[in-house]
Amino acid sequence: MNRITKRLALTFTLLLTVIGNMAQAGNNDNPVLSRIEQRGELVLGTSANMPPMTYKQPNGKNIGLDIDVARVMADALGVKLKIKTLPFNELLPALQDGKLDVVISNMTITPERNRRVAFVGPYMSSGKCFITKLADLARAEQSDNLNTPKTRIVVMQGSTSENFIKTLWPKATLTTTTDLKSGIEMVKNDKVGALMTDYPVCLSTLKNYPDAGFVSLFSLLNYEPIGIALPANDPLFVNWTEHFLERLDATGTLNEIGAHWFGEYADAIKAGALNAE
Repeated sequence: MNRITKRLALTFTLLLTVIGNMAQAGNNDNPVLSRIEQRGELVLGTSANMPPMTYKQPNGKNIGLDIDVARVMADALGVKLKIKTLPFNELLPALQDGKLDVVISNMTITPERNRRVAFVGPYMSSGKCFITKLADLARAEQSDNLNTPKTRIVVMQGSTSENFIKTLWPKATLTTTTDLKSGIEMVKNDKVGALMTDYPVCLSTLKNYPDAGFVSLFSLLNYEPIGIALPANDPLFVNWTEHFLERLDATGTLNEIGAHWFGEYADAIKAGALNAE
């Protein structure tokens, strides 16, 4: 457990006693909570390729805001956290198949996804933005000429960004990738004109590539509520997670995690904050 997780867990433990007791399920009506308790592990699914939300360090360790939330969640359940990394578009199928207990991976709550799995949240808000070296793309919200094959955009495969481009600019040349870093390199090396991604990822990219000549407009072209995905067959686990997230917010723990990963930008990603702009 890293330093920030230890500190957050200590400040949060006393406030989790009530909802922690709710986890003593142990019957067939609560299959997910039962298997978590019996296994002694919370199995998290994450893509680990969208810093600073979730990503893997060179030493193989998974870190990020989503990982910290998951670690506190496992502590509240009184179990260990087991992290499974999968391509983003494979996370929900794995959750549905019972291979994962929870997905926390910068995942937008959408009506289509919510028909397949349960969601709790949002624990933060996001929106679409471009990372580009081209000023006209950075001012996309003011352009009427982007729906053309000359507009070359890369997105994460299976993401809401992919659906967004297909709907808004169906004639654009769209490239998909399963790895965020490769998408950033495509923009850096002028293989595509822009990367469309989520607001927190834009912030992190500009911070981590200060000399790449990137510009971005946080135009928030749409509202994206980011939530925790859960299996649809355990109402008590959904209820427990709702209470967990409420207390994570009410105790200030969620703010502390956000401040650790986003610093001065933390207030901008609070649930509902971006939608108001």
